[in-house]
Amino acid sequence: MTGRALSFTFLDSGVRGLVQLHDDAAPRTCATIWDALAKPVRITAMHAMFAGPEIMLGLPPEAQNFDPRAIPVENQTCFPVAGDCLWFYQARGMMKGLTEELWEIGMFYADGGRIFGPLGWTPCNIFGRMTDGLDAFAAACARIRIDGAKPLEIARALGG
Repeated sequence: MTGRALSFTFLDSGVRGLVQLHDDAAPRTCATIWDALAKPVRITAMHAMFAGPEIMLGLPPEAQNFDPRAIPVENQTCFPVAGDCLWFYQARGMMKGLTEELWEIGMFYADGGRIFGPLGWTPCNIFGRMTDGLDAFAAACARIRIDGAKPLEIARALGG
């Protein structure tokens, strides 16, 4: 493994993948997410409704230790590929009926994804790609569509 990486681990099965950070293409996003994950976080992984093959991971309050509006536009797309990890923030009241903020890390586990939701196309910063363990991780992600939400841990990878 070269450069910084994050581990994504499903707690019920132990299935794990490593996300290499795109420090060159999204330096501020990577630095912010890295700093927010000084301690591992446990998140409920839910399957996306509109985006296709994506799990959504709400950053818990203990990792919301930065101003999400200070992250600049970096390495954005609306058409992620398998393994892409994104950062998404939506302020309170931005969408009808949604009164809470969204602090989201998204992980696309297969090709064919699109960043499209109730407000339309939403370009997001791609800050890393899962390069190790994607096949097993993708199979676990796909099962969420049928089995329901699963607990997941995100942590700095050893050596990262």
